[in-house]
Amino acid sequence: MSSVKQQSLVNAFLSTWMAEHSESSLFLKLLTLCDSDAIYLLDKDQKILYWSQGAEKLTGFNCDASLGRPCWPECMIADVDASIEQLITLVKADGTQVQLNKSVQIIYDKSGIFTGGFGRLFPNTEHLSIASSPISGLDAGKQSFQGLISRSPAMQAVFQIIENAAETTATVLVRGESGSGKELVAKAIHDLSPRRAAPFLAINCAALSSSLLESELFGHVRGAFTGAIKDHSGLFQRAHGGTLFLDEVAELPLDLQAKLLRVIQERNYIPVGGDRLINVDVRIVAATHRSLREEVKRGRFREDLMYRLRVVPIFLPPLRERREDINLLLWHFINLHNADNFRKIEKIEPQAMRLLLDYAWPGNIRELHNVVEYAFAVGRGVNLRCTELPPEFRESRAIAPSLPVQPISSKRVTAEQQSDAIRQALENSKGNITSAAQSLGMSRATFWRKRKTYGV
Repeated sequence: MSSVKQQSLVNAFLSTWMAEHSESSLFLKLLTLCDSDAIYLLDKDQKILYWSQGAEKLTGFNCDASLGRPCWPECMIADVDASIEQLITLVKADGTQVQLNKSVQIIYDKSGIFTGGFGRLFPNTEHLSIASSPISGLDAGKQSFQGLISRSPAMQAVFQIIENAAETTATVLVRGESGSGKELVAKAIHDLSPRRAAPFLAINCAALSSSLLESELFGHVRGAFTGAIKDHSGLFQRAHGGTLFLDEVAELPLDLQAKLLRVIQERNYIPVGGDRLINVDVRIVAATHRSLREEVKRGRFREDLMYRLRVVPIFLPPLRERREDINLLLWHFINLHNADNFRKIEKIEPQAMRLLLDYAWPGNIRELHNVVEYAFAVGRGVNLRCTELPPEFRESRAIAPSLPVQPISSKRVTAEQQSDAIRQALENSKGNITSAAQSLGMSRATFWRKRKTYGV
């Protein structure tokens, strides 16, 4: 008998037998029978409906504290028409991490609408070695790259682009939010390039006025303006043979954009107040948190310069989109401060870890490092507690939206409008995913998927 026919026969017998019993009664008995296994049940909003004793034992998270709470991103169940099996890294209640196999089955109601799903966790025997203690180091070559720390697949792709681009002389444009590590990317490109022995210099284009920025970039000659009592070598001249990192390049004034374009094209420039050309050989790595294409549309950035700068574009995902890195970075910074011998943190209190994992991290990795510094400054002892986190972590997150947000389920809503609505909902809810999703009239799973689609 074929497997298809055999399954059909089994289904027929089961259907007849189940018709004689209460479905809810059978369901509860099945859950009781499987309670020793690490299984869980989520509703359509990805809130935990059932958390078995086996799940408690495997993760350390108590059932009573978990029920009704939003599920961890790693254990979420996407509303897609398929069963899923995958390897995940889960942060346990004591702050340690463990790699688990996750198997989930999606559930639909009689109308075919996604209503949640079952999940099962079980140890991945090939990776048991990392489950016993907090991160004390990094998996060789996989999580640390030129000072950039990540196990996210998206960041692994970034690492590869950096490595490949470094071998060339192409101009690179790094786009990412504040605190996401744009300067580290620029430094990595320099250190891996043939220019590594020459200078690496950096400047924030938003930090200086137009006149000061021009003088700092291109230098000036004696007498060029009041106070110019001697010649001054600009960054381009001092970075000769090396790399110049232009942070927040979208803030560069239009007149300086023209001068920068000339340097890139002609490899020479005239200092402020000067009358002779200076030849330079400098590789430019620029960075911005804005879309240069949008700045071009608004008339604030030259289109020809944009194309010159973004020969190799690199996009850095924000920390909230690579939550598997939060625990990794936390222990990296904790271990750095532990080495100072002022205080040694060995564990993170479960509730503190939950707050850290659920936080939206608008300031990205820089903010995370600041949070660790704050904890070392205000706390004592080997456990990092909730009371040692900055005030924003202890404030109530169930705050009514400060601005109205319209549901975005209509198909006539543009992608840009959806992206703006998602961003506004996150801001209003202070990073609370469930509240943000509810304000837009969608499930938590759909909200996560749309965030990923629009890069919010």
